[in-house]
Amino acid sequence: MALRFLVIEGNTRNARQAHKAAYGLMPSESYAAVLGEIEADILCDLAFPADEGANLPDASGLESYDGIVLTGSHLNIYDATPDILRQIDLMRAIYASRTPSFGSCWGLQVAAVAAGGDVRKNPLGREIGFARRLTPTETGRAHPLLSGRPASYDAPAIHLDLVTTTPADATVLSTNALSAVQAAEITMSGGTFWGVQYHPEFSLGELAVILARRTEMLVGEGFCRTPEEAASYIADLNTLHAEPTRFDLAWRHGLDEEVLLPERRTREIRNFLEHRVKPGKSAKGRA
Repeated sequence: MALRFLVIEGNTRNARQAHKAAYGLMPSESYAAVLGEIEADILCDLAFPADEGANLPDASGLESYDGIVLTGSHLNIYDATPDILRQIDLMRAIYASRTPSFGSCWGLQVAAVAAGGDVRKNPLGREIGFARRLTPTETGRAHPLLSGRPASYDAPAIHLDLVTTTPADATVLSTNALSAVQAAEITMSGGTFWGVQYHPEFSLGELAVILARRTEMLVGEGFCRTPEEAASYIADLNTLHAEPTRFDLAWRHGLDEEVLLPERRTREIRNFLEHRVKPGKSAKGRA
């Protein structure tokens, strides 16, 4: 029987349409496509809680899903605008539904704030392109979310904000020099969320599209010296997306199979499916 998923898009309408114009898919559509590549027998609904008047599932609707995932977003959660507060309220309802949930970047931030944590701008600056030298904590090394990850790994990432205060019932699973909370498990109201600050769902092609729309940022914040340098970096990512065996480019940018191979780059999503979603669906079937 097919797995039923709800993919919750964190972006406003204009932001997700801009992404679709550049990439061909909204972030939520892209996330759903990744889920479909991992598990063929899967059905995904999309939700847009940033939109005023959006048709969102009620408590019974949330409980009917086998899994829920939350995408990234261009929003800053500390702005506390109505489009943000609706997402925090929805996350609290997801916890109460006890449906297995997972989130990337913004998804982790929403889950943390909904459970009583805090998110602020990173005083060390933006993490963009790749989160480097991610290191599982002692608990993370044995946690199923990070099963298969080595002692140090990289992952696609783009964020300025980070979780600065973890909720009362939260366990940090991975960290690095730029963010103390790179992966975590959070429990509230009987529900459990797994999340990461990075983006295991991003292909190198999608990451390249995102960075191409942020060339001014890359230059302005000192990641690249000129627009031409940024364009060269983005071109290399596109080449690696098409030809992951290009050892010369992988060496030049310090990338290994944890990033280059889809089955390893998406490890946390796969672990969520295997360790949370499928056992939960099986338990529902027995009930």
